[in-house]
Amino acid sequence: MFPIPQCVFLTRGVGVHRHRLTAFEYALRDADIEQQNLVAVSSIVPAGCEVVPVERGVATLQPGEITFTVLARAETDEPGRRITASIGLARPKEPTLYGYISEHHGFGMTERESGDHAEDLAATMLASTLGIEFDPDAAWNERKKVYETSELIVESLSLTAAAEGAPNGDWTCAVAAAVFRFVKLDGLP
Repeated sequence: MFPIPQCVFLTRGVGVHRHRLTAFEYALRDADIEQQNLVAVSSIVPAGCEVVPVERGVATLQPGEITFTVLARAETDEPGRRITASIGLARPKEPTLYGYISEHHGFGMTERESGDHAEDLAATMLASTLGIEFDPDAAWNERKKVYETSELIVESLSLTAAAEGAPNGDWTCAVAAAVFRFVKLDGLP
């Protein structure tokens, strides 16, 4: 059986270059995860998985390591086109239950709109598994109040990388990632 992640951190970055792949590499560098062999996974935060600050998580990475992530990626070579890549995360108050991570790749949205959308996706998935009744057509801020007052969700959050396409038509790439780690970070700064 494969080990279960002990912690997760969120990170983001933006890169620009005339080659699409290099713009992606620069975005990963900006997010401080360029030296990893990234493996995309789906959307579950394991029970008891601690959310840690990016600095603490990055300190555990080793170059070339196979690293499991939920990755959002948006790219454009259109000058001025707005792109966003967002990760949303929602965890239940009960530590023995799992939570959700969502990824959103957007065009034309503001950083806040994209982040709210990703957070809404994660919280809605979690709320549906916890049996929280809500109006799916209500605005995010209204549903968020329902989630907060239910006392079943301990936290929801998001992180977004936002950029506009380079004026000269170079590729612009935005990434946001939830990076899983298999170590407890007790005692690390």
